[in-house]
Amino acid sequence: MTASTTTGGVPFVVGLGGTLRANSSTERALRYCLASVERQGGRTRLFSGEDLNLPMYAPHSLERTPAALELVGALRDADAVVVGSPGYHGAISGLVKNALDYIEDLREDPRVYLDNTPWGCISCAYGWQAAVGTLGQLRSIGHALRAWPTPLGVAINSADQIWDDAGELTDQTTRNQLDMLANQVLTFAKAAWESA
Repeated sequence: MTASTTTGGVPFVVGLGGTLRANSSTERALRYCLASVERQGGRTRLFSGEDLNLPMYAPHSLERTPAALELVGALRDADAVVVGSPGYHGAISGLVKNALDYIEDLREDPRVYLDNTPWGCISCAYGWQAAVGTLGQLRSIGHALRAWPTPLGVAINSADQIWDDAGELTDQTTRNQLDMLANQVLTFAKAAWESA
C-alpha cells in the first residue's frame, strides 16, 4: 500500500542520501528539493547522515537494525524517491549504495522493489566529470530497481560557488533544476496513481 491510499492523495516522497558529515552539499541539495516538494503539495521524509549509517547489507541475514527497518518501511510506502549521492572517485558513495541495497528487502512485496515509482537523482562532486558520472550511476540503479528515473537529473559541481556562507542555495540555475526535479517527481507520482 502506498501513501496515496492513506493520505487523501498527497504524494509521499522519500529523500535518501548525503554523507556522514552533517549539512554536506548533497544533503543540502536534497533538503532543498524536498522542501520544494512540500511547497508543491507533497509530504516528505529525509534519510541522511547518521540515518544511513547502517550495517553492511547482508542478503543472507534477516536481522535488521531499527534504523534499517525504518528506512525500508518508508521506501515501501513511498510514492516517489529522490536519491542524492556525492561523487567519490567518479562513483556513488559506499554509504548511499549500502542504503540502496536494503531495497532488496522489498523483493517479495506486492510492488516489487520500487516498480513504477518515480526516481529523482541528484549528484554533487568537486568537478563535472565525477558529478555527471555519479548521476548516470544513480539513474542506472533506479532502472535496476524497476523505478522510473525522471527526465531531469541534477548534477552539481561543488567547486562552483552555489552556496552562501550560511549554507543557503544561492545559484538560480541549481534552484530552478531542483524545483523542476521536485515537480517531475510529483507529476509522475500522480500519473502512476491515475494509471493504477
